[in-house]
Amino acid sequence: MTDLSLEITRAIPHPPEKVFDAWLNPEMLAKFMLPAPGMTVPEAHSDAKVGGRFKIIMRAPEAGDLPHEGEYKIIDRPNRLQFTWNSPYSQDDSTVTLDFTPTEKGTELRLHHIRFPSQENRDNHEGGWSAILAALETAL
Repeated sequence: MTDLSLEITRAIPHPPEKVFDAWLNPEMLAKFMLPAPGMTVPEAHSDAKVGGRFKIIMRAPEAGDLPHEGEYKIIDRPNRLQFTWNSPYSQDDSTVTLDFTPTEKGTELRLHHIRFPSQENRDNHEGGWSAILAALETAL
């Protein structure tokens, strides 16, 4: 187990409130939590409060259902969202922090994910999160 981390920043042409709220809305989560082509989200739940939990089932054509769940640690609308991230490919204490900064053209979204079991796992998550952020922009 390591303290490897990744950071991705993406400009999204929507106001921070709209981008932030998408992360807490189960219907929106089902539209953009798609880390690879061909994946779907048949199930998404969110108890959007500090200490509340979320669960997202990502369905991969080859791998079947991949449950992802966690607990909301910080909900500071529309500035910061932090949650634990538990999946078949993560460490128990893996954490994702999202920072939403207003810009003239919308929002700069910074995703910082910490704690991965290996460099390969970190790299795979970087690709997955990049695809998710692109799908988020399209879904909005």
